Amino acid sequence: MLILHKVLPLFFLPLGLGILTVMFGTLFRKRFFVWAGIALLWFFGAPLVGDFLIRQIEGVETRVAVDSLDGADAVVVLGGVITQVPGVRYGEWGNTVDRFDGGVEVFSAGKAPLLIFMGSKRPWMPDEKPEGEILAERAKRLGIPETAILVTGKVGNTADEAKAARGILSRNAKPHVILVTSAFHMKRATLLFRKAGMKVQPFPVDFRGSYYKELTLIDFLPGAKGLENSEIAIREILGILYYRIFGGLM
Repeated sequence: MLILHKVLPLFFLPLGLGILTVMFGTLFRKRFFVWAGIALLWFFGAPLVGDFLIRQIEGVETRVAVDSLDGADAVVVLGGVITQVPGVRYGEWGNTVDRFDGGVEVFSAGKAPLLIFMGSKRPWMPDEKPEGEILAERAKRLGIPETAILVTGKVGNTADEAKAARGILSRNAKPHVILVTSAFHMKRATLLFRKAGMKVQPFPVDFRGSYYKELTLIDFLPGAKGLENSEIAIREILGILYYRIFGGLM
């Protein structure tokens, strides 16, 4: 099921849809579809478009001030932070390392007595260690007390993470958590954590949008960064729609 959730959206994202459109036009000798596929890739690959879309899904321009946060039962850090490499005990940081840093920052500010990491593990990578265990070790090396760190069981997606965090905090009728994840992922994650029965204070990190630059010719030319931002934003929109339609979210 997790693999389907990862693969199926590819056919609705610009890269996959653009390639399929070009292939269709080539196979059936339909120039319109070839040019339509190229135009699709150009449009969503333009940094101007990618930046606009990612800023819409992020919704905010900066981090919440830690001092402004209310106290909570736990700081919850979502997964997808570590790239595991053979021979590297603590893994290597991925692009979302700010999730870990943000969680440690909020916990260290005394906003909650617990720091929860996700036991993220991909089923097609059986030799991987659950990510949360690695992050727990990294947190302990930074001086976070072992007694304050918890790791969920194995989880595969954000819905699993919400249920697992709720299970850990089952003593509370409605746990209050400070949720730390990438800004582009926060809307969907907040919906799922609230659906799982938790009060959520968002603490978005890992901002991808650009807010301080002037337009240049490069902003209209396709590139990997523009396409990446477009795909991240569209994937999140599809995820929110999916859970609203099939997950009973309001």
